[in-house]
Amino acid sequence: MRDRASGGLVYSTEGGRMCPACRRPIAACACAAQRMPARSGDGIVRVSRETKGRGGKTVTLVRGANLDAGALAALGKRLRAACAAGGTVQGGVLEIQGDHCERVVALLAAEGFSVKRAGG
Repeated sequence: MRDRASGGLVYSTEGGRMCPACRRPIAACACAAQRMPARSGDGIVRVSRETKGRGGKTVTLVRGANLDAGALAALGKRLRAACAAGGTVQGGVLEIQGDHCERVVALLAAEGFSVKRAGG
């Protein structure tokens, strides 16, 4: 018989990928929340515009939102839909294609975030 500590169920057709530590689906993993360190910050979401390293293309950056990965992705989806633009989440920073700083600041303030416009 196999030892439970040395492996186990990796994928289930019912729940998808499984966490090897708590043996639950990744979406309902209990140990992932414990491993995530609390993000430190001042609680202010900063919105800025950047073109460096992007071939002259402008992107709007949203930094400092103290949200977990799922909530940050959902926020990004709402902001991209409101701006009618594409974008992504990379390293806890939300990137929205184009110059939408004023619109993003207004949307975040309406959702209850403390927002500042950063940069020039």
